[in-house]
Amino acid sequence: MSTGTADSARGEFASLLRGLRGRAGLSQEELAHRAGLSVRAVADMERGRTRGPQRRTVAALVAALAPGEAGAEALERAAAGGRPRPRATPAAPVGLRLPRDVGDFTARDADLARLRALAVDPGTGDPPVVLVTGQPGLGKTAFAVRAAHGLAERYPDGQLAVDLHGTRTPPADPREVLLVLLRAYGIAENTVPQDTEGRADLFRTVAAERRMLLLLDDAADEDQLRPLLPAAGPVLTLVTSRNALTGLEGAHRFSLGVLRREESVALFSRVIGPERVAAEAQAARDLADLCGQLPLAVRIAAQRLAARPQERLARLAAQLADEGRRLDALRAGDLQVRATFALSYGLLDPLARRVLRRATLAAGPDFSPQTAALLAGTTLREAERCAEELADRGLLQPDPAAERYRFHDLLRLFAAEQLAEDDPAGLARVRETTALWTLARATAAALHFDPERSPAGDPDRATAPHGTEEARSWLEAERAQWLDALGRALADGHHREVLDTAEAMHWFSDRAQEWEQWARVFLDSVAAARALGSRRDEAVHLNYLAWAYNLCLRDPASGLATARAALAVAREVGDLLQEGWARGYGAGALQRLGRHEEAEAWLEESADCHRRNPAPQARLAELSTLNALGAHLRSMGRAGEALDLHRRSEALCRAGIPGQSAELLALYRDNTFHHLARDLGGLERWAEAEPLLRRALDGFETAGMAAWSEPVRLDLAITLRRLGRSAEARAMLEAARRGLAEQGHPRQAEAELELMEAIRSGS
Repeated sequence: MSTGTADSARGEFASLLRGLRGRAGLSQEELAHRAGLSVRAVADMERGRTRGPQRRTVAALVAALAPGEAGAEALERAAAGGRPRPRATPAAPVGLRLPRDVGDFTARDADLARLRALAVDPGTGDPPVVLVTGQPGLGKTAFAVRAAHGLAERYPDGQLAVDLHGTRTPPADPREVLLVLLRAYGIAENTVPQDTEGRADLFRTVAAERRMLLLLDDAADEDQLRPLLPAAGPVLTLVTSRNALTGLEGAHRFSLGVLRREESVALFSRVIGPERVAAEAQAARDLADLCGQLPLAVRIAAQRLAARPQERLARLAAQLADEGRRLDALRAGDLQVRATFALSYGLLDPLARRVLRRATLAAGPDFSPQTAALLAGTTLREAERCAEELADRGLLQPDPAAERYRFHDLLRLFAAEQLAEDDPAGLARVRETTALWTLARATAAALHFDPERSPAGDPDRATAPHGTEEARSWLEAERAQWLDALGRALADGHHREVLDTAEAMHWFSDRAQEWEQWARVFLDSVAAARALGSRRDEAVHLNYLAWAYNLCLRDPASGLATARAALAVAREVGDLLQEGWARGYGAGALQRLGRHEEAEAWLEESADCHRRNPAPQARLAELSTLNALGAHLRSMGRAGEALDLHRRSEALCRAGIPGQSAELLALYRDNTFHHLARDLGGLERWAEAEPLLRRALDGFETAGMAAWSEPVRLDLAITLRRLGRSAEARAMLEAARRGLAEQGHPRQAEAELELMEAIRSGS
């Protein structure tokens, strides 16, 4: 059809449509809604911008407009006149036809729906470019092929697919790709320009006249892709790439993730049959988890099972459970998870490969660029660059909020296999150096919380945490790293470093009592003290360990045994302070074991040890013991005696302790206020208790002591209820319940009961 004839047909259709809509009394928006079209589509048709609407579009318009038989026929004739007639050009070469769609394709429904909506209404005048990215094995190509087949009828001028070989060396040359595309549309090879720019211009001219879909699979980078993108016309371009292609302008990005567990199980059902999956439902779920919900891995496992109809799912799950065999087992014919990862790994430069494989030595679920730099033996700046590149290539998963990275489970296994490239002795040195650096940073960070010492000794002052908030953030984020470093340093014989770190952690541990790992910290430090032959350090750290058993692990039997061991060592070396602490921790364990009379006796002996000790540290210990003894008496129904003891504690706080900081004494004073308030509550003197609780709460919140402030908040809420201030009490109960639950605090059940009672009674 000549251009003039097509323009005439488009004009006739536009005029007819405007007239019919006017007679029906509809706006463009109303017509679009009734016909199930976009407003933009209706507007383009009425302006003559649409080339021969398809029959189903005309049918939808007729149904919405009800123009009668003559009007419907006239509208269809005008539309048919503008439709492109078959060209006498060769069909697309076999190599450019869409790959076969996979019949058992599973999930991705939301992404497919979003892509279909984009094809209907791109939202801009430019031909839409859809970029599908993600780590190796996510099924990017399968997704794009499924989408292309689903949209094929919208693109009557052809659907072409080109493999850009982005994971090969070298990738496809865009100049050669353009030649193939132009030949597919009947352009004689002798008329095609020789340079890439000329071919790109010609391709854009050809594409602008056609309603076609172009699938560009496995793009390497932006430079390869840009010459292949149409600049005008109704062309939809689907691009897949393992790289993020962050420099590509104006693309609609689809970043695929792993499947949900139920989607992985659904894929198993489609490949091997629902009956087989139902017969071993738990094994199917286990297999999905062991495959990391990675579509390629799930498909490989399913294909293996399909080829072996008698094999039980549990047998394959047992094979995959062995990490050393997992990648070997994830192979079915020419489908291999390991080979898929190897393609991406082979494209990395040597430093990026080293960063990737050595990052597997990091402890915990994620790691920072600093840890990666230490393990790779490079600078922080280079590690940051490599980590970003690895994330862009889908080999690492960046944290959305912090500068941290993690592996997909299967990629971690693959990367760890590549450590065979490294010299074992060199790796051992790197791990030792990393552990000592990490311990030095952890020690300096923990000293921010020691009221008697200032932070010092950080290995890199330029990146060191400043202030308690930054220090706590680092200690929490890097907890797995410095815990691992502690154990590694102990194994390597760095006993003094282990003791120094554990000692520095002593005060910080009070702010994070919910961490069960404190027992591990102090087990290591006790072992280090014994290796050094320091009996005094052994007594100190046995006491820290007894504290961890009592408060963090809630294991009073181990707490009592450890306190007895600390007591024996303290007596041996004549350390009255540690003897007193050992009796105090032993009393706490005895109380939790229900041996209340023994607990009281141990607390009295502890107080006597500290009272007889002239050292300034003993005054703080005496305060702690008096408070603990008073709390024990209160729990036994002897609130009056407890109040007398806590008055003694208050007097010690007021008198002051030489050499102790005001901040430290304030913590002890606020703790004493809390005990006094609870005693007064036990005596039902609620009005006197309230101001003491408020002072304690304010002090602990200012100091950032959540482990201490949340129990105070609960007691204040209880006090307010007893005083009849219902609304205020209920709001505070809800806050206390949240705070205690976050810590896993033993009193969270009490908060739940108080809140339920407040709701039930309407108070």
